[in-house]
Amino acid sequence: MELEFYGAAGYVTGSCHILRVGDQTVLLDCGLIQGGDREEAKNADPFPFAAAEIDAVVLSHAHIDHSGRLPLLVKRGFEGPIHTQNATMALIGILLEDCAGLEDSRVRRKNRRREEKNQPLLEPLYTQDDVDQTLVQVRGHLYGELHEVVPGISVRFHDAGHIMGSAVVELILEEGDQRRSLIFSGDLGQYDSPILQDPESPPNADRVIMESTYGDRNHRDREASLEEMGQVFLDAWEEGGNVLIPAFAVGRSQEVLYHLGKHFDEWGIGRWQIFLDSPLGIEASEIYWDYEHLFDAEANRIFREDVVMPKLPNLHFTRSAEESRVINRLQSGAIVIAGSGMCNGGRILHHFRHNIERRETHVLFTGYQPPGTLGRRIIDGARTIRIYRETFQVRARTHTIGGMSAHGDQADLLRWYEGIEGRPPVHLVHGDPEAAETFRVRLAEMGASSSVADMGQKIEL
Repeated sequence: MELEFYGAAGYVTGSCHILRVGDQTVLLDCGLIQGGDREEAKNADPFPFAAAEIDAVVLSHAHIDHSGRLPLLVKRGFEGPIHTQNATMALIGILLEDCAGLEDSRVRRKNRRREEKNQPLLEPLYTQDDVDQTLVQVRGHLYGELHEVVPGISVRFHDAGHIMGSAVVELILEEGDQRRSLIFSGDLGQYDSPILQDPESPPNADRVIMESTYGDRNHRDREASLEEMGQVFLDAWEEGGNVLIPAFAVGRSQEVLYHLGKHFDEWGIGRWQIFLDSPLGIEASEIYWDYEHLFDAEANRIFREDVVMPKLPNLHFTRSAEESRVINRLQSGAIVIAGSGMCNGGRILHHFRHNIERRETHVLFTGYQPPGTLGRRIIDGARTIRIYRETFQVRARTHTIGGMSAHGDQADLLRWYEGIEGRPPVHLVHGDPEAAETFRVRLAEMGASSSVADMGQKIEL
Protein backbone atom coordinates (compact mmCIF):
# COMPACT_ATOMS: atom_id res chain seq x y z
CA MET A 1 0.00 0.00 0.00
CA GLU A 2 1.45 3.34 -1.06
CA LEU A 3 0.40 6.99 -1.02
CA GLU A 4 1.98 9.67 -3.24
CA PHE A 5 1.47 13.43 -3.27
CA TYR A 6 1.25 15.04 -6.70
CA GLY A 7 -0.61 18.31 -6.12
CA ALA A 8 -1.43 20.89 -3.43
CA ALA A 9 1.77 19.81 -1.66
CA GLY A 10 3.59 22.97 -0.60
CA TYR A 11 0.86 25.23 -1.96
CA VAL A 12 -2.93 25.52 -1.97
CA THR A 13 -4.34 24.67 -5.40
CA GLY A 14 -4.05 21.66 -7.74
CA SER A 15 -5.19 18.97 -5.30
CA CYS A 16 -4.04 15.56 -6.59
CA HIS A 17 -2.86 12.50 -4.64
CA ILE A 18 -2.42 8.90 -5.73
CA LEU A 19 -3.14 5.72 -3.79
CA ARG A 20 -1.88 2.27 -4.74
CA VAL A 21 -3.22 -0.91 -3.16
CA GLY A 22 -2.11 -4.18 -4.74
CA ASP A 23 -2.45 -3.72 -8.49
CA GLN A 24 -5.12 -0.99 -8.14
CA THR A 25 -4.44 2.74 -8.52
CA VAL A 26 -6.86 5.42 -7.33
CA LEU A 27 -6.51 9.18 -7.68
CA LEU A 28 -7.78 11.47 -4.92
CA ASP A 29 -8.88 14.68 -6.69
CA CYS A 30 -7.47 16.09 -9.92
CA GLY A 31 -7.58 19.86 -9.57
CA LEU A 32 -6.38 22.86 -11.55
CA ILE A 33 -3.35 24.80 -10.40
CA GLN A 34 -4.43 28.42 -9.90
CA GLY A 35 -2.53 31.66 -9.37
CA GLY A 36 -0.46 33.71 -11.79
CA ASP A 37 0.33 32.86 -15.41
CA ARG A 38 3.49 30.98 -14.45
CA GLU A 39 1.64 28.71 -12.03
CA GLU A 40 -1.33 28.12 -14.31
CA ALA A 41 0.99 27.17 -17.20
CA LYS A 42 1.87 24.04 -15.18
CA ASN A 43 -1.62 22.65 -15.85
CA ALA A 44 -0.52 21.70 -19.37
CA ASP A 45 2.49 19.71 -18.11
CA PRO A 46 2.33 15.90 -18.39
CA PHE A 47 0.92 14.14 -15.35
CA PRO A 48 3.65 12.42 -13.31
CA PHE A 49 1.76 9.17 -13.90
CA ALA A 50 0.05 7.50 -16.85
CA ALA A 51 -3.59 8.62 -17.02
CA ALA A 52 -4.62 5.31 -18.60
CA GLU A 53 -3.24 3.40 -15.60
CA ILE A 54 -5.59 5.09 -13.12
CA ASP A 55 -8.39 2.67 -12.20
CA ALA A 56 -10.71 5.18 -10.50
CA VAL A 57 -10.89 8.74 -9.17
CA VAL A 58 -12.37 9.75 -5.82
CA LEU A 59 -13.38 13.42 -5.86
CA SER A 60 -13.78 15.33 -2.58
CA HIS A 61 -15.83 18.25 -3.97
CA ALA A 62 -16.60 20.31 -7.05
CA HIS A 63 -14.28 23.31 -6.71
CA ILE A 64 -12.03 23.65 -9.74
CA ASP A 65 -8.80 23.42 -7.73
CA HIS A 66 -9.94 19.87 -6.88
CA SER A 67 -11.79 18.85 -10.05
CA GLY A 68 -10.57 21.08 -12.89
CA ARG A 69 -8.07 18.71 -14.52
CA LEU A 70 -10.45 15.75 -14.69
CA PRO A 71 -11.32 16.43 -18.37
CA LEU A 72 -7.59 16.62 -19.11
CA LEU A 73 -7.12 13.26 -17.36
CA VAL A 74 -9.89 11.81 -19.54
CA LYS A 75 -8.42 13.43 -22.66
CA ARG A 76 -5.09 11.76 -21.88
CA GLY A 77 -6.52 8.28 -21.50
CA PHE A 78 -8.36 7.81 -18.19
CA GLU A 79 -11.46 5.64 -18.75
CA GLY A 80 -12.48 4.64 -15.22
CA PRO A 81 -15.25 5.86 -12.90
CA ILE A 82 -15.16 9.12 -10.90
CA HIS A 83 -16.77 8.64 -7.49
CA THR A 84 -18.17 11.61 -5.58
CA GLN A 85 -21.10 12.80 -3.45
CA ASN A 86 -24.48 13.28 -5.18
CA ALA A 87 -24.60 17.08 -4.85
CA THR A 88 -21.04 17.31 -6.18
CA MET A 89 -22.13 15.21 -9.16
CA ALA A 90 -24.80 17.86 -9.84
CA LEU A 91 -22.40 20.80 -9.44
CA ILE A 92 -19.38 19.46 -11.29
CA GLY A 93 -21.08 19.56 -14.67
CA ILE A 94 -21.69 23.31 -14.64
CA LEU A 95 -18.26 24.04 -13.18
CA LEU A 96 -16.34 22.02 -15.74
CA GLU A 97 -18.43 23.39 -18.61
CA ASP A 98 -17.67 26.91 -17.41
CA CYS A 99 -13.99 26.05 -17.07
CA ALA A 100 -13.87 24.75 -20.64
CA GLY A 101 -15.56 27.93 -21.87
CA LEU A 102 -13.09 30.16 -20.00
CA GLU A 103 -10.18 28.10 -21.32
CA ASP A 104 -11.47 28.47 -24.88
CA SER A 105 -11.80 32.25 -24.44
CA ARG A 106 -8.34 32.50 -22.90
CA VAL A 107 -6.71 30.59 -25.75
CA ARG A 108 -8.60 32.57 -28.41
CA ARG A 109 -7.45 35.82 -26.83
CA LYS A 110 -3.81 34.72 -26.66
CA ASN A 111 -3.89 33.31 -30.17
CA ARG A 112 -4.99 36.66 -31.59
CA ARG A 113 -1.80 38.18 -30.21
CA ARG A 114 0.31 35.23 -31.35
CA GLU A 115 -1.10 35.52 -34.87
CA GLU A 116 0.01 39.15 -34.94
CA LYS A 117 3.54 38.01 -34.08
CA ASN A 118 3.49 34.93 -36.36
CA GLN A 119 3.94 32.67 -33.34
CA PRO A 120 2.62 29.08 -33.13
CA LEU A 121 -0.98 28.92 -31.93
CA LEU A 122 -1.97 27.42 -28.57
CA GLU A 123 -4.52 24.69 -27.91
CA PRO A 124 -6.91 24.67 -24.95
CA LEU A 125 -6.26 22.26 -22.10
CA TYR A 126 -9.52 20.54 -23.01
CA THR A 127 -12.79 21.16 -24.80
CA GLN A 128 -16.49 20.73 -24.12
CA ASP A 129 -16.30 17.29 -25.72
CA ASP A 130 -13.78 16.25 -23.08
CA VAL A 131 -16.08 17.59 -20.37
CA ASP A 132 -19.04 15.67 -21.78
CA GLN A 133 -17.05 12.42 -21.68
CA THR A 134 -15.88 13.16 -18.14
CA LEU A 135 -19.46 13.60 -16.90
CA VAL A 136 -20.40 10.21 -18.35
CA GLN A 137 -17.83 8.66 -16.00
CA VAL A 138 -19.07 10.34 -12.78
CA ARG A 139 -20.86 8.22 -10.14
CA GLY A 140 -22.76 9.84 -7.25
CA HIS A 141 -23.12 8.51 -3.70
CA LEU A 142 -24.88 9.46 -0.47
CA TYR A 143 -23.07 10.59 2.67
CA GLY A 144 -22.43 7.66 5.00
CA GLU A 145 -22.74 5.01 2.28
CA LEU A 146 -19.80 2.57 2.06
CA HIS A 147 -19.02 1.57 -1.52
CA GLU A 148 -16.15 -0.25 -3.23
CA VAL A 149 -14.41 1.86 -5.86
CA VAL A 150 -11.91 -0.83 -6.91
CA PRO A 151 -11.05 -4.22 -5.41
CA GLY A 152 -9.31 -3.55 -2.09
CA ILE A 153 -10.40 0.11 -1.74
CA SER A 154 -13.78 1.11 -0.30
CA VAL A 155 -14.92 4.67 0.36
CA ARG A 156 -17.40 6.41 2.65
CA PHE A 157 -18.17 10.14 2.30
CA HIS A 158 -18.76 12.38 5.35
CA ASP A 159 -20.01 15.99 5.18
CA ALA A 160 -17.04 18.41 5.11
CA GLY A 161 -19.19 21.56 5.55
CA HIS A 162 -17.17 23.44 2.88
CA ILE A 163 -19.60 23.72 -0.05
CA MET A 164 -22.68 21.72 -1.00
CA GLY A 165 -21.63 18.11 -1.54
CA SER A 166 -18.13 18.56 -0.12
CA ALA A 167 -16.82 15.39 1.48
CA VAL A 168 -14.33 14.11 3.96
CA VAL A 169 -13.22 10.87 2.31
CA GLU A 170 -12.82 7.80 4.51
CA LEU A 171 -10.94 5.01 2.70
CA ILE A 172 -10.76 1.38 3.81
CA LEU A 173 -7.74 -0.36 2.26
CA GLU A 174 -7.30 -4.13 2.14
CA GLU A 175 -4.39 -6.09 0.71
CA GLY A 176 -3.85 -9.73 1.67
CA ASP A 177 -4.28 -9.94 5.44
CA GLN A 178 -3.54 -6.23 5.92
CA ARG A 179 -6.25 -3.63 6.53
CA ARG A 180 -5.70 0.11 6.83
CA SER A 181 -7.95 3.12 7.15
CA LEU A 182 -7.06 6.47 5.60
CA ILE A 183 -8.90 9.78 5.90
CA PHE A 184 -8.60 12.51 3.26
CA SER A 185 -10.08 15.73 4.65
CA GLY A 186 -10.66 17.42 1.30
CA ASP A 187 -11.46 21.05 2.19
CA LEU A 188 -13.01 21.57 5.62
CA GLY A 189 -15.56 24.29 6.29
CA GLN A 190 -16.11 26.39 9.37
CA TYR A 191 -18.21 25.18 12.26
CA ASP A 192 -21.51 27.06 12.71
CA SER A 193 -21.35 28.52 9.20
CA PRO A 194 -24.65 29.29 7.44
CA ILE A 195 -26.56 26.93 5.13
CA LEU A 196 -24.30 23.87 5.53
CA GLN A 197 -23.88 21.26 8.23
CA ASP A 198 -20.75 21.28 10.39
CA PRO A 199 -17.71 19.27 9.26
CA GLU A 200 -17.94 15.64 10.33
CA SER A 201 -14.97 13.75 11.77
CA PRO A 202 -14.82 10.01 10.98
CA PRO A 203 -14.36 8.13 14.26
CA ASN A 204 -10.90 6.65 13.65
CA ALA A 205 -8.10 6.18 11.12
CA ASP A 206 -4.55 4.88 10.79
CA ARG A 207 -3.47 7.99 8.89
CA VAL A 208 -4.89 11.37 7.82
CA ILE A 209 -4.27 13.59 4.76
CA MET A 210 -5.38 17.02 5.94
CA GLU A 211 -5.73 20.46 4.43
CA SER A 212 -3.95 23.40 6.10
CA THR A 213 -5.12 26.48 4.18
CA TYR A 214 -5.63 28.55 7.34
CA GLY A 215 -3.43 26.47 9.62
CA ASP A 216 -1.57 29.56 10.81
CA ARG A 217 -4.46 31.81 11.80
CA ASN A 218 -7.98 32.15 13.07
CA HIS A 219 -10.70 33.98 11.22
CA ARG A 220 -12.23 37.12 12.52
CA ASP A 221 -15.28 36.55 14.68
CA ARG A 222 -18.27 35.82 12.43
CA GLU A 223 -20.54 38.36 14.09
CA ALA A 224 -17.87 41.06 13.79
CA SER A 225 -17.42 40.14 10.12
CA LEU A 226 -21.15 40.43 9.45
CA GLU A 227 -21.24 43.75 11.26
CA GLU A 228 -18.42 45.00 9.02
CA MET A 229 -20.18 43.68 5.94
CA GLY A 230 -23.40 45.47 6.87
CA GLN A 231 -21.47 48.71 7.46
CA VAL A 232 -20.02 48.52 3.94
CA PHE A 233 -23.53 48.61 2.46
CA LEU A 234 -24.55 51.49 4.73
CA ASP A 235 -21.43 53.52 3.88
CA ALA A 236 -21.63 52.79 0.16
CA TRP A 237 -25.24 53.97 0.05
CA GLU A 238 -24.35 57.22 1.80
CA GLU A 239 -21.43 57.80 -0.58
CA GLY A 240 -23.55 57.10 -3.66
CA GLY A 241 -21.49 54.25 -5.07
CA ASN A 242 -21.79 50.62 -6.10
CA VAL A 243 -20.63 47.54 -4.22
CA LEU A 244 -18.71 44.94 -6.22
CA ILE A 245 -18.37 41.45 -4.72
CA PRO A 246 -16.01 39.06 -6.54
CA ALA A 247 -17.43 35.71 -5.51
CA PHE A 248 -16.90 32.05 -6.23
CA ALA A 249 -19.95 30.79 -8.09
CA VAL A 250 -20.33 27.76 -5.84
CA GLY A 251 -20.59 28.34 -2.13
CA ARG A 252 -19.65 31.98 -1.67
CA SER A 253 -22.31 33.48 -3.95
CA GLN A 254 -25.01 31.49 -2.15
CA GLU A 255 -23.73 32.53 1.28
CA VAL A 256 -23.63 36.21 0.30
CA LEU A 257 -27.24 36.02 -0.94
CA TYR A 258 -28.22 34.22 2.27
CA HIS A 259 -26.83 37.06 4.41
CA LEU A 260 -28.43 39.74 2.23
CA GLY A 261 -31.78 38.05 2.74
CA LYS A 262 -31.33 37.41 6.45
CA HIS A 263 -30.20 41.01 7.16
CA PHE A 264 -32.48 42.60 4.57
CA ASP A 265 -33.97 45.26 6.86
CA GLU A 266 -30.99 45.71 9.19
CA TRP A 267 -28.58 46.55 6.34
CA GLY A 268 -31.08 48.57 4.27
CA ILE A 269 -30.82 46.08 1.42
CA GLY A 270 -34.29 46.90 0.05
CA ARG A 271 -33.13 50.19 -1.46
CA TRP A 272 -30.41 48.50 -3.56
CA GLN A 273 -30.63 46.65 -6.84
CA ILE A 274 -28.87 43.29 -6.43
CA PHE A 275 -27.36 41.49 -9.41
CA LEU A 276 -26.12 37.92 -9.40
CA ASP A 277 -24.11 38.50 -12.55
CA SER A 278 -22.94 34.96 -13.11
CA PRO A 279 -24.65 32.31 -15.22
CA LEU A 280 -22.62 29.73 -13.31
CA GLY A 281 -23.59 31.22 -9.96
CA ILE A 282 -27.26 31.21 -10.97
CA GLU A 283 -27.14 27.54 -11.93
CA ALA A 284 -25.22 26.68 -8.77
CA SER A 285 -27.79 28.51 -6.63
CA GLU A 286 -30.61 26.52 -8.22
CA ILE A 287 -28.74 23.30 -7.41
CA TYR A 288 -28.15 24.48 -3.82
CA TRP A 289 -31.86 24.99 -3.28
CA ASP A 290 -32.56 21.52 -4.74
CA TYR A 291 -30.50 19.94 -1.95
CA GLU A 292 -32.27 21.46 1.04
CA HIS A 293 -32.04 18.12 2.87
CA LEU A 294 -28.32 18.91 3.31
CA PHE A 295 -28.98 22.35 4.89
CA ASP A 296 -28.38 23.04 8.56
CA ALA A 297 -31.32 23.65 10.94
CA GLU A 298 -31.52 27.44 10.47
CA ALA A 299 -31.33 27.27 6.67
CA ASN A 300 -34.02 24.58 6.67
CA ARG A 301 -36.29 26.83 8.74
CA ILE A 302 -35.79 29.78 6.38
CA PHE A 303 -36.34 27.53 3.38
CA ARG A 304 -39.62 26.22 4.79
CA GLU A 305 -40.86 29.73 5.55
CA ASP A 306 -39.81 31.45 2.33
CA VAL A 307 -39.92 28.49 -0.10
CA VAL A 308 -36.92 29.92 -1.95
CA MET A 309 -33.59 31.05 -0.55
CA PRO A 310 -33.05 33.83 -0.02
CA LYS A 311 -36.18 35.99 -0.25
CA LEU A 312 -34.87 39.03 -2.11
CA PRO A 313 -37.49 40.90 -4.17
CA ASN A 314 -34.78 43.17 -5.63
CA LEU A 315 -32.53 40.33 -6.83
CA HIS A 316 -31.86 40.15 -10.57
CA PHE A 317 -30.32 37.14 -12.31
CA THR A 318 -28.25 38.36 -15.26
CA ARG A 319 -27.48 35.45 -17.51
CA SER A 320 -26.59 37.13 -20.79
CA ALA A 321 -23.63 39.35 -21.60
CA GLU A 322 -26.03 42.08 -22.74
CA GLU A 323 -27.80 42.06 -19.36
CA SER A 324 -24.41 42.30 -17.68
CA ARG A 325 -23.38 45.30 -19.78
CA VAL A 326 -26.56 47.16 -18.74
CA ILE A 327 -25.39 47.06 -15.11
CA ASN A 328 -22.38 49.21 -16.02
CA ARG A 329 -24.72 52.11 -16.75
CA LEU A 330 -25.62 52.28 -13.05
CA GLN A 331 -23.46 54.81 -11.23
CA SER A 332 -24.89 54.02 -7.79
CA GLY A 333 -27.25 51.74 -5.89
CA ALA A 334 -26.04 48.43 -7.36
CA ILE A 335 -24.71 45.41 -5.48
CA VAL A 336 -22.98 43.22 -8.07
CA ILE A 337 -22.00 39.65 -7.21
CA ALA A 338 -19.88 38.36 -10.09
CA GLY A 339 -17.14 35.87 -10.90
CA SER A 340 -14.45 35.05 -10.78
CA GLY A 341 -13.80 34.91 -7.06
CA MET A 342 -10.06 35.48 -7.54
CA CYS A 343 -10.61 38.21 -10.17
CA ASN A 344 -8.52 36.30 -12.73
CA GLY A 345 -11.30 36.31 -15.32
CA GLY A 346 -15.04 36.55 -15.71
CA ARG A 347 -17.51 39.40 -15.53
CA ILE A 348 -16.06 41.03 -12.41
CA LEU A 349 -13.25 42.39 -14.60
CA HIS A 350 -15.73 44.36 -16.72
CA HIS A 351 -17.29 45.84 -13.60
CA PHE A 352 -13.82 46.79 -12.36
CA ARG A 353 -13.18 48.60 -15.63
CA HIS A 354 -16.23 50.80 -15.03
CA ASN A 355 -15.94 51.23 -11.26
CA ILE A 356 -12.44 50.62 -9.85
CA GLU A 357 -11.29 54.22 -10.52
CA ARG A 358 -14.30 55.71 -8.67
CA ARG A 359 -13.68 56.59 -5.00
CA GLU A 360 -17.28 55.91 -4.07
CA THR A 361 -17.01 52.28 -5.24
CA HIS A 362 -16.60 49.59 -2.58
CA VAL A 363 -15.03 46.21 -3.42
CA LEU A 364 -15.92 43.47 -0.96
CA PHE A 365 -13.62 40.42 -0.88
CA THR A 366 -15.10 37.43 0.91
CA GLY A 367 -12.71 34.63 -0.06
CA TYR A 368 -9.09 33.55 -0.23
CA GLN A 369 -6.97 35.29 -2.89
CA PRO A 370 -3.88 33.23 -3.81
CA PRO A 371 -0.58 35.00 -4.53
CA GLY A 372 -0.30 36.02 -8.16
CA THR A 373 -4.00 36.71 -8.67
CA LEU A 374 -5.48 40.12 -9.43
CA GLY A 375 -7.60 39.88 -6.28
CA ARG A 376 -4.48 39.44 -4.14
CA ARG A 377 -2.75 42.40 -5.80
CA ILE A 378 -5.73 44.64 -5.05
CA ILE A 379 -5.90 43.45 -1.43
CA ASP A 380 -2.15 44.04 -1.07
CA GLY A 381 -2.65 47.69 -2.05
CA ALA A 382 -1.80 47.89 -5.76
CA ARG A 383 -2.32 51.44 -6.99
CA THR A 384 -2.74 50.37 -10.60
CA ILE A 385 -3.99 47.18 -12.23
CA ARG A 386 -4.14 45.94 -15.81
CA ILE A 387 -7.33 44.52 -17.28
CA TYR A 388 -7.37 43.36 -20.89
CA ARG A 389 -4.20 45.33 -21.70
CA GLU A 390 -5.54 48.55 -20.17
CA THR A 391 -4.19 50.21 -17.01
CA PHE A 392 -6.57 51.46 -14.31
CA GLN A 393 -6.01 53.45 -11.12
CA VAL A 394 -7.34 51.68 -8.01
CA ARG A 395 -9.31 54.36 -6.20
CA ALA A 396 -12.15 52.19 -4.90
CA ARG A 397 -12.28 51.27 -1.23
CA THR A 398 -11.54 47.60 -0.60
CA HIS A 399 -12.70 45.40 2.26
CA THR A 400 -11.70 41.85 3.20
CA ILE A 401 -14.33 39.99 5.22
CA GLY A 402 -12.23 37.16 6.65
CA GLY A 403 -14.97 35.59 8.76
CA MET A 404 -16.84 34.40 5.66
CA SER A 405 -14.20 32.01 4.42
CA ALA A 406 -15.47 28.61 3.27
CA HIS A 407 -12.32 27.11 4.83
CA GLY A 408 -12.08 26.38 8.51
CA ASP A 409 -9.45 28.30 10.44
CA GLN A 410 -6.80 26.85 12.74
CA ALA A 411 -9.28 26.33 15.58
CA ASP A 412 -11.74 24.59 13.23
CA LEU A 413 -9.03 22.32 11.83
CA LEU A 414 -7.88 21.32 15.32
CA ARG A 415 -11.47 20.70 16.42
CA TRP A 416 -12.05 18.43 13.41
CA TYR A 417 -8.84 16.49 14.02
CA GLU A 418 -9.61 16.05 17.71
CA GLY A 419 -12.81 14.26 16.70
CA ILE A 420 -10.72 11.37 15.33
CA GLU A 421 -9.73 8.84 17.99
CA GLY A 422 -6.13 7.97 18.77
CA ARG A 423 -4.27 10.97 17.31
CA PRO A 424 -3.36 9.27 13.99
CA PRO A 425 -0.33 10.56 12.00
CA VAL A 426 -1.11 13.50 9.73
CA HIS A 427 0.25 14.56 6.32
CA LEU A 428 -0.50 18.23 5.68
CA VAL A 429 -1.46 19.40 2.17
CA HIS A 430 -3.39 22.27 0.58
CA GLY A 431 -1.57 25.07 2.38
CA ASP A 432 1.14 27.63 1.79
CA PRO A 433 4.44 26.53 3.43
CA GLU A 434 4.11 28.95 6.36
CA ALA A 435 0.52 27.93 7.12
CA ALA A 436 1.28 24.21 6.88
CA GLU A 437 4.40 24.43 9.06
CA THR A 438 2.62 26.49 11.73
CA PHE A 439 -0.17 23.96 11.86
CA ARG A 440 2.31 21.09 12.03
CA VAL A 441 3.77 22.66 15.16
CA ARG A 442 0.30 23.06 16.70
CA LEU A 443 -0.45 19.40 16.04
CA ALA A 444 2.89 18.40 17.62
CA GLU A 445 2.00 20.43 20.71
CA MET A 446 -1.07 18.26 21.19
CA GLY A 447 0.91 15.05 20.75
CA ALA A 448 0.16 14.29 17.10
CA SER A 449 2.79 13.05 14.67
CA SER A 450 2.59 15.24 11.57
CA SER A 451 4.58 16.28 8.52
CA VAL A 452 4.17 18.67 5.61
CA ALA A 453 3.83 16.72 2.37
CA ASP A 454 6.33 17.30 -0.43
CA MET A 455 5.58 17.06 -4.13
CA GLY A 456 6.31 13.54 -5.33
CA GLN A 457 6.75 12.17 -1.82
CA LYS A 458 5.85 8.49 -1.36
CA ILE A 459 4.49 7.05 1.89
CA GLU A 460 4.31 3.35 2.67
CA LEU A 461 1.03 2.53 4.41
